[in-house]
Amino acid sequence: MELQNPTRERVYSIDVLRGIVMILMALDHVRDFFHEGAMTSDPLNPETTHTALYLTRWVTHFCAPIFVFLSGLSVYLMNGRKSKAEISKFLLTRGLWLILVEVTIVSLGLSFNPLFSVFFLQVIWAIGVSFLALSLLVWLPWGAILAIGAAITLSHNILDFYEAQPGFRPGLLWEFAHKPTYAPHTIFPGHVAIVLYPFLPWIGVMLLGYGCGRVFSGM
Repeated sequence: MELQNPTRERVYSIDVLRGIVMILMALDHVRDFFHEGAMTSDPLNPETTHTALYLTRWVTHFCAPIFVFLSGLSVYLMNGRKSKAEISKFLLTRGLWLILVEVTIVSLGLSFNPLFSVFFLQVIWAIGVSFLALSLLVWLPWGAILAIGAAITLSHNILDFYEAQPGFRPGLLWEFAHKPTYAPHTIFPGHVAIVLYPFLPWIGVMLLGYGCGRVFSGM
């Protein structure tokens, strides 16, 4: 049974951490668009980088995991204020909306192609799919959701060994789930997808966040 606390106050430390992550993301995006060579060299390559550039890129690796983790944690904190059915519906609609935003507004902003010939599937899409998964799993006991999240997070890299086998060719669904790539993949004639954030690892992180929400449930 989930903990019930309808009078729970907002946990402001979560908002503060989320705000810090957003500032770091802004730093990363500014570097991408305004730093000379940002798109042609790796800022983590010790042969071509310098200390300030390396650190500003390295620290942003924490952004997406923390943001997705906090998304799952925030969903857990809805318990006691919303029913399971309400939470599931919210996650379903929010997930579909985020995916739609990614393949329309964000993809248009990156490609300037009104025909939407290229869909960029990045972190917003990954969060959207993770919400869809959680909208189904939210009916499970808290411990089961935490266990599934831990299992995905700790074991999904095992698939890397399978991908490394000679002759391995990932299909579109495999790329959606696990293999990021800058190579466009045809989804239907005249339209391709570039999967930068496959959803499987992020589902694991979001479920972990949901499971850890119990730590904050009494605050």
